[in-house]
Amino acid sequence: MPRTPLSERTFRGATAAYTMTPPNYDAPRMRAAQDRIGEAIATALRQAAVPRVVNLSSIGAELAHGTGPIEGLHAQEQRLDAIAGIDLLHLRPGSFMENLLPAAAAVAAAGMLPGMESPDAAIPMVATRDIAAAAARELMAPQHRGVLLLHAARHVTMREAAAALGAAIGRPNLPYVQSAPAEAKAMLRAHGFSADAADQIEALAQWLSTSPLASAVAGPVALQPTTIETFAQETFAPAYARLADEPVAATAAG
Repeated sequence: MPRTPLSERTFRGATAAYTMTPPNYDAPRMRAAQDRIGEAIATALRQAAVPRVVNLSSIGAELAHGTGPIEGLHAQEQRLDAIAGIDLLHLRPGSFMENLLPAAAAVAAAGMLPGMESPDAAIPMVATRDIAAAAARELMAPQHRGVLLLHAARHVTMREAAAALGAAIGRPNLPYVQSAPAEAKAMLRAHGFSADAADQIEALAQWLSTSPLASAVAGPVALQPTTIETFAQETFAPAYARLADEPVAATAAG
């Protein structure tokens, strides 16, 4: 008897499944890697006939081009939409607040928050714990179908993010410094990103600097409770303290 693919065996008998397409930042061609994984997921869901699927997508996934790694999530939404007979929800969260965590090293070493995004572009953001809670609810007791956007009630600029992070770690005047793309991409390459993945991150940063608010109204929205101030206090500050090996000043949570 032919061996059943592992992905199909994983889904077989499931009444609901949570799916996501990892970005594969070290892949020489990141989009090709996303497509291989996305096609395998779609094939397995179709063969296993999973009745309920909650798919992690992203704000901006309604766009086919110009969003960097999100283009791969647009393609995956289309693949899953083409499967007949499934009760499907695409979660489209804003930018993960946790994306700020890798910058803790620069904050500790250089006293500034770096990034490629424009300092004053309002970006829909969300904490990953809120995404997890929403996904769990939708798997256990489905309330939404189609598309559901997830982000905190207030959009956040990178300058505001720096202020919140700085307040949480006792550096109230922490500045945000917009990095030149070549410099930022060289740093990504040093941390294992492929050249293609670094280019995709640059494209994403450019999109976040100009266009995310249009996507923030591209479907129904479920506002999430974690603010940038709460994230700074509860998640960023402990990570920074471990890295900096110094006590973090106590401040009130946002």
